[in-house]
Amino acid sequence: MHRYDVVVVGGGIIGLVTAWRAAQQGLRTAVADPEPGRGAAHVAAGMLAAVTELQYGEQELLELNLASARRYAAFAGELSEATGLDLGYRRCGTLAVALDADDRADLRELHAFQSRLGLESEWLSGRECRRLEPMLAPGVRGGLRVDGDHQIDPRRLAKALLRAADLSGVDFHRSEVARVEVVRGRARGAVLRDGTTLTADRTVLAAGSRSGTIGGLPEHVLPPVRPVKGQVLRLRIPAAYAPFLSRTVRAVVRGGHVYLVPRENGELVVGATSEELGWDTTVTAGGVYELLRDAHELVPGITELPLVETLAGLRPGSPDNAPMLGEAPRLPGLLLATGHHRNGVLLTPVTGDIMAALLTGGEVPPQARHFSPARFSSRLEQPA
Repeated sequence: MHRYDVVVVGGGIIGLVTAWRAAQQGLRTAVADPEPGRGAAHVAAGMLAAVTELQYGEQELLELNLASARRYAAFAGELSEATGLDLGYRRCGTLAVALDADDRADLRELHAFQSRLGLESEWLSGRECRRLEPMLAPGVRGGLRVDGDHQIDPRRLAKALLRAADLSGVDFHRSEVARVEVVRGRARGAVLRDGTTLTADRTVLAAGSRSGTIGGLPEHVLPPVRPVKGQVLRLRIPAAYAPFLSRTVRAVVRGGHVYLVPRENGELVVGATSEELGWDTTVTAGGVYELLRDAHELVPGITELPLVETLAGLRPGSPDNAPMLGEAPRLPGLLLATGHHRNGVLLTPVTGDIMAALLTGGEVPPQARHFSPARFSSRLEQPA
């Protein structure tokens, strides 16, 4: 038996940033995960695109996303200084383009919506888009330039968080959680598959898409998290083709979103499908074909690049596709940090701040109060 102040169930980037921040507050902290540093971030593209990814009806989530985006430069600097690792953080901006008249009209509406909310984006003609990114297809009809959107390499981020947590004294137990321990109506840590028992005053459920499957919790406490499959491709940009793209480029093609994220190390990430297929993580020929087909319509030269990796991962989706951050209803000692869906990488800095505040009795930022798990009270508070 091991005794801690905090046990974090899940070692993805959300679990790791929670553990790192908890340890910085002087809390004895453990992470339980068979492969810490993996999870959905291993597949993610790493776009920090609070403005470009704005969707109607998500104004409250926008405030949280913007708060985290504003924190990113300082957060990345702190993490790099603590670990000596380069996170691949780039202030490169995003260009969202339209390939036909309907897409152009939709982008114009989005631009107007962004402007009403006071967000900074610039409308460009098709010619101006191609001047900015010469590899774009000749048929581009116009686009939105958003210099405030940035990017980070999620794999480097996960590696750095793993090292930072380790350097801060976090214990890692590389075994799957069999169940959360509930003693006299309070969460008291976790029991692992290898028989290890981790006892703690506070337990944080940060297991990504599997957060709703953890054993030991009453049915009415399990968070309503579902897996959302995403397939991505990684290509290599040979030196002869550089510079291929200077910023993230994205578009809607045939009703589906496609993005191309160039890294400084010569990698180009192309994604991503969004499929409600349960726990399936198969890379399919159809998924690869659709991504390459749509990316080729956007940037024809992409078919000349070497394809080096195909991957599929599972995003943790909630009923409103926004995170659950806070105390679990009707189970003292349990906190939730899950359901981030497509914004897990973007929300990493602010999630760490929020969870540290909750674990130490501090003040939670106002923009986080909309994302209490209690908003799903009809699911979480009623006994089965």
